[in-house]
Amino acid sequence: MKVLAIDPAVRNTGYAILEGDHQQQIVHDFGVISIPAKIPQSGALAAVHTSISNLIKKWQPDEVAVEDIIFVQSHRTAISMGAARAASLIAGAQAGMKIYEYSPRKVKQVVTGNGAADKKQVAFMVRALLKLAETPPHDAADAIAIAIAHLTASDPLKASILKRTQV
Repeated sequence: MKVLAIDPAVRNTGYAILEGDHQQQIVHDFGVISIPAKIPQSGALAAVHTSISNLIKKWQPDEVAVEDIIFVQSHRTAISMGAARAASLIAGAQAGMKIYEYSPRKVKQVVTGNGAADKKQVAFMVRALLKLAETPPHDAADAIAIAIAHLTASDPLKASILKRTQV
């Protein structure tokens, strides 16, 4: 199975394309969709949507996995993150993709063994697990971790822990 995983944000959306199953994963692509601050939020959301649509066209994944809504202190941040998440979800939905969401805590638990791991730990473990030459940027590492969690959910022994939810 090939999955497009997304760590949505208005200015720096992480993405990853992985293929495999719960035992072995191959990385095809990963990166960060960076939108300059000088571009208004509406333009940034359009760029995220277009970029995700282009990734779907290029890689033709079987499914999309996205980070679930997180709880933040600031309402402004929550609304902004929700908008970026919506832009990503719409791109997947327009392509007719099955979309699944995973909580950040569960993703971290799968990748590091600790649901409260920080971004450095996630990036380090992603690099180690997939034998990458370099540690990916944090947003891309988070997306890779989401993809690993999604592929891990195909393991019947771990599926109940991950609570795979279709959006």
